[in-house]
Amino acid sequence: MNVLPISADSHIVEPPNCYIDHIEPAWRDRAPRVEKNAHGVDAYVFEGGQSPIPIGIMAAAGVPASELRRMRRAGYDEITPAAWDPTARLEAQDIDGVGGEIIFATVGMVLCSHPDYAYKTACFQAYNRWLAGFCAGGPNRLFGLAQTAVESVDQTIAELEAAKAAGMVGMMMTGTPQHADYDHPDYDALWACAVDLDLPICFHILTSKDSDAASAFRPSRGHAANGFMNIIRGVQDVLGVMLFGGVFERFPDLKMVVAEGDAGWVPHYMYRADHAVEKLGIGLQGVLSKPPSEYIKQNVHFTFQDDATAYRDPELLATKCLMWANDFPHTDSTWPDSQTVLATQTAHLSDAQRQTVLRDNVVDVFNLAVA
Repeated sequence: MNVLPISADSHIVEPPNCYIDHIEPAWRDRAPRVEKNAHGVDAYVFEGGQSPIPIGIMAAAGVPASELRRMRRAGYDEITPAAWDPTARLEAQDIDGVGGEIIFATVGMVLCSHPDYAYKTACFQAYNRWLAGFCAGGPNRLFGLAQTAVESVDQTIAELEAAKAAGMVGMMMTGTPQHADYDHPDYDALWACAVDLDLPICFHILTSKDSDAASAFRPSRGHAANGFMNIIRGVQDVLGVMLFGGVFERFPDLKMVVAEGDAGWVPHYMYRADHAVEKLGIGLQGVLSKPPSEYIKQNVHFTFQDDATAYRDPELLATKCLMWANDFPHTDSTWPDSQTVLATQTAHLSDAQRQTVLRDNVVDVFNLAVA
């Protein structure tokens, strides 16, 4: 591959001043802020009873599993400044052999499950202001996704327009909107706006009310590892709402990104969706004019990092569905060994297939101006 891959899902760790300095004055006293927790560790705290988030565990890329426990006590002075500093971030990209990154929030992921939508709107607007400055430090290599709480359709349309004007390349959506679910016709104006602006709508794991960060560490059944196994369920549910609600039928140019949910399951999901329509007669006549799998192949794009199964289906490889990511600086990141992982997992692909999954698809989906 002659050009560098681009990560379709990377993150920042919001710095201590992210919300306080950029939030509207009326919300400043209530803004998320960094304080020492009961163990003397830097943690983001929120109003409304949401548990504080220790900083270190959010920036443990490259740390061996045997050493992760110590990261729970790490503060800002102990984690990589590449988590929030654009100059250091470009150096981290060079170490990993990456030519650019789509930037998702981290603290903002946790905020998605906060019950107060007005509070979330104020926080996400503050984050969007900070993120614009961060991405300006790496033009053509740092590509930001604005955040929205989906407080209302009109509010979200205004935020899409503001994101486009600020140079953002897409919108990070909460998995659970305030009012009706995403298949409701009230959202058609929002999808029309996203199409008109050519901004992908992006749903990341752990951003739904019933599938949040807390559930990943404290599953309702079984060992804690079962929570990790279940974290992709939230984005699968959103996909099903959009798919069977006929959203892609009504808006064939809408781009949906399902982030960090792996992709090896997608061929089976497409089979099962088609099976549901063909064999079970579940009442989608007049809603979908094509098999569900056709909408997925046309409208939905999946990011994954260390998922060798994602490269196994030739039919999926021929679509724009697959977009590789390194998830830096999170614990599950392939950084700084992404090139080694990719050399192993994509060894059976042609050069053209590798370039499609590792670079071309993300450039096309997000309309990136890359160096």
